[in-house]
Amino acid sequence: MIDTVVIATDGSESVERAVTVALDLAHRFDADVHALYVVDAGEVESSPETLREEFQDALESQGEKALESVSERNGGNVTTAVREGDPAAEIGEYAREHDADVVATGTRGRHGENRFLIGSVAERVVRTCPTPVLTVRQLDPSEA
Repeated sequence: MIDTVVIATDGSESVERAVTVALDLAHRFDADVHALYVVDAGEVESSPETLREEFQDALESQGEKALESVSERNGGNVTTAVREGDPAAEIGEYAREHDADVVATGTRGRHGENRFLIGSVAERVVRTCPTPVLTVRQLDPSEA
């Protein structure tokens, strides 16, 4: 039985299919939906110090928009959270805290095709998350 679905989103176009699949799964099981956005602390810390606060604010704003999009697609019936830290670790911790039955994520995020088959964050989530992980590949237009 699936009671809680966590959708890890970064707001990128490549996560849209993952959101669709995760919401469908949640609807089929009448499960609670959580949407999570993680501000990558390493990315913020590696930015120029003079721009760091502005960059942090921009990422948080992007996260709020990404979460709002998921919430709207589910009729507003979504618990949302923005966290800061290592994305894979934060996703796993959130899943543990909320007793999630499954975590859904896209296979590529904002950084595009920097990995051959699966994005580095998605790969770390699959390897370290205490909860089953559903990875969803964004289809090419010719596959849709």
